[in-house]
Amino acid sequence: MKHNEGFLKLVETARQRVKECTVAEAKSRLDRGEVAHFIDVREDSEYAKDHAKGACHLGKGIIERDIETAVPDKQAPIILYCGGGYRSALAADALQQMGYTNVVSMDGGIKAWREAHYPMET
Repeated sequence: MKHNEGFLKLVETARQRVKECTVAEAKSRLDRGEVAHFIDVREDSEYAKDHAKGACHLGKGIIERDIETAVPDKQAPIILYCGGGYRSALAADALQQMGYTNVVSMDGGIKAWREAHYPMET
């Protein structure tokens, strides 16, 4: 998918403020039990089709509204992912603005997760 220039600029600005990790780093942290919340921020239909094993769903359109109910501890370790790492960077930026201090965006998103042949659920 070719992204628009304005969107890419917004993402790049967000990426300057958020922490990112690779899929290998995310998988390793998940395997060691270091991540309390692994959140898929894609659209409902994308999540329903398939998602990373163990991930819960809070779409980018509602994450700011629902995150405090789903994750009341603002220091809890959170990894966010989307399709390729763009929307999750934007969501991570928003969560940091809301006071979440341990949120990371998984660069490469579900595409990189699939390419690494990591576990999926449908």
